[in-house]
Amino acid sequence: MSKLKDFSIPSARMMPVIILADISGSMSQYGKIEALNRAIAEMIGIFADEQDVRAEIHVAVITFGEDRARFYQPLQPAREIQWTDMEAKGVTPMEAAFELATQLLEDRNIIPGRSYHPNLVLISDGHPTNEKGKPSENWKEPLEKLLHSERASKALRFAMGIGPDADEETLKAFLTGQHPEIPVFRADETNIHKFFRWVTVTVTSRSRSVNPNSIIANAPDNLEDWEF
Repeated sequence: MSKLKDFSIPSARMMPVIILADISGSMSQYGKIEALNRAIAEMIGIFADEQDVRAEIHVAVITFGEDRARFYQPLQPAREIQWTDMEAKGVTPMEAAFELATQLLEDRNIIPGRSYHPNLVLISDGHPTNEKGKPSENWKEPLEKLLHSERASKALRFAMGIGPDADEETLKAFLTGQHPEIPVFRADETNIHKFFRWVTVTVTSRSRSVNPNSIIANAPDNLEDWEF
């Protein structure tokens, strides 16, 4: 009997999913912010239904717009999140979002040392700007610090550009050095959900695998070819 009392099932280890979402004023056009809200809510709902003894998916959303970046959704287990829709306004302070992501990833009080490698998702429809709305190069140093931080360097990273004005240079830089190589995905308001469904399938597959730290992300060559 004493041996039975000593036996315990290990608790699931955290698998973080951190979304960096552009909510600048341009996202209010053509239904982009509405489509993004629906896609994130659907993803969280699927994560919430995942039940695995190895991994528990936690989600955080860092928004950049409204002249600042902030933790719109603090890191929480997906099953505990009650999603409220984001609103689009302001400029595109992407560098501040990179700084917050680095801060979150390196905080051992929030993300314990035994957590699985994180998943990082960047979504934007334009160029990084300063507080006056002018194009800015200030994102480069914060991004370099993020990518060279201990945990982000091991993360599975995804990037999506929405519409023709999304800055390819920034999105590609976010994916620098990742293996296997994953391309920047281009979308409009009609297929944002396809990108998020692929992210969802990839993350849940990781969480169920024998080794959730292994990174397997077979990306389709064309977003239009995705079928779910």
